[in-house]
Amino acid sequence: MPPARSSHTPGAESDAGRVIRIPRLAHLGVFILLFCVAFPFFGAPKVLWILFAIPAAMVLWVERTRTTVSDNGIDTRTLFGSRHIDWADVRGLRIPKRGYLRLHLADDTDVTLPAVGYNRLADLVDASGGRIPDPFAQEPEDADAAAETGETDSEAPDTETGTGKS
Repeated sequence: MPPARSSHTPGAESDAGRVIRIPRLAHLGVFILLFCVAFPFFGAPKVLWILFAIPAAMVLWVERTRTTVSDNGIDTRTLFGSRHIDWADVRGLRIPKRGYLRLHLADDTDVTLPAVGYNRLADLVDASGGRIPDPFAQEPEDADAAAETGETDSEAPDTETGTGKS
């Protein structure tokens, strides 16, 4: 017998979405930072008490920063703001060398997806329900079409010009 539904558990009709956030293990780094800040504080507590604001800000950043992917779109939340992006506005995905992934929007702007790095790309693709295609998936239709027509890579038509490669 399954457990009874709780009032704080989202129901089947809820559009809670999938939340991608900074791992909770980051709090360990904040604790180490707090430990490091304590040494100067003990030397001059009347002046250096303000140093404790740095670990406090880091805790807020870890807890608040997230990207929520749902059927309605993508909600991003950072330390100082939040934004909702509808699926109709999404034109593509940019994968930078460093930092978080970026969505390319219809108005030719980019929006950073907080807490979604390259290592979380598979989670983003799964949560999008096919709206964001997997950039590393092989397309079987092209392989099957080339096998049926007997084309090789050297004879495949160029997609921009429509002519064969030379």
